[in-house]
Amino acid sequence: MPLPLPKVTMVDYGPDEAAMVRYRAEGHERAMALGNRGPIRFDDQGDLHPDIVEAYWRCGFYVFEGVLKQDELDDIEQDVADLLERAPAERGSKLDRHGRPALGTDCKARNVFLVKPLSDAYGGTDFANGRHPAKMAEPVPPPDAPAYVPQVVLGSLQFSDACLRLYGHPQLLQVAESINGPDFTPFNESVWVKYPGLGGSVSWHQDGWTHWDSPALDAGTHGFNFMAQLYGCTPANGLWVVPGSHATGRSDIKAMVADAGSDRLPDALPLVCGPGDVAMCNRQAIHGSFANTSADVRVSINFGFHRRASVLGVTSGGVHNEVAVYDDERIRRRSRLIAYAIDARQQRFPDEQPYSYQPLAAEAHQWRWSPSTKTEIKDYNLLDLGI
Repeated sequence: MPLPLPKVTMVDYGPDEAAMVRYRAEGHERAMALGNRGPIRFDDQGDLHPDIVEAYWRCGFYVFEGVLKQDELDDIEQDVADLLERAPAERGSKLDRHGRPALGTDCKARNVFLVKPLSDAYGGTDFANGRHPAKMAEPVPPPDAPAYVPQVVLGSLQFSDACLRLYGHPQLLQVAESINGPDFTPFNESVWVKYPGLGGSVSWHQDGWTHWDSPALDAGTHGFNFMAQLYGCTPANGLWVVPGSHATGRSDIKAMVADAGSDRLPDALPLVCGPGDVAMCNRQAIHGSFANTSADVRVSINFGFHRRASVLGVTSGGVHNEVAVYDDERIRRRSRLIAYAIDARQQRFPDEQPYSYQPLAAEAHQWRWSPSTKTEIKDYNLLDLGI
């Protein structure tokens, strides 16, 4: 089922187009030489291969190639197409473009975010604790552009069985264990869409906010995100990352942009992926994306994980959920989505060896996925563990 994408006149960056073309080409060349991409590999003990671990901690991101096969990509594409068909017709609307109740209108949490075409909705604002301090360039939208386009769907596991099954991917969960320990915890999940010729930018930022001043801060304190690519991504529509910035603490991004003289940070590199590749990006790394003036759509299925030690006993919230204390019970309730996902995946892919999530292993029999279970996970993202 193809995505319902509007056809629009393509535009470019105007006077900055030539500079953007050079920037993308040079970034692509340097990214492919970085040595942080390849298939998922494990050692004889089942841990992530040391070469991958070294490259991830050196760069702050890694591209796992060929993780998802075509049948799973087809499932995801069908679900994403349905999500976009059900998105609000315009910002603030409770109806989709077919006149039906829009996706998430019966939820307490806000789920669907729309942005103006080719805009930077957050740069230079107080959104998310002001972590997007510098605004990105905003190309002039084409005259036939809609007023708004969907950019992100939060709490995606309650809306998409395919995304839920991906969340239970045994190799990816084993990677999470290798990086964050067997008692790793969830963070949040989302579907990001960069419409061709319309998709907005996300200005440079670092995700974490809770532990920057902690004496125990290290390169992995604020966790990481997986980003599974439905169609792949290019320097024009994909995420860009500043290698090594995850390990240097909180950065003065506004000063970096000022020194660069534009939003094109000179040390940043693009995540270049094919269909079915899954990128892993450290949340402390400086990252962002430019407005998508290309003819290629990007769909990223995002889901992140933390060390348990980074969330247990922490009082946080305000970006992904209301301020709350992350105690044992909250972590357990949020972690049940991992158990549901493992069971849902086993039903769809019975020949796979399922992952065993240790914190809930003794009660795994309780978490069986069925269509009726969807009511139990409605608004589950109100329990997100944002730090």
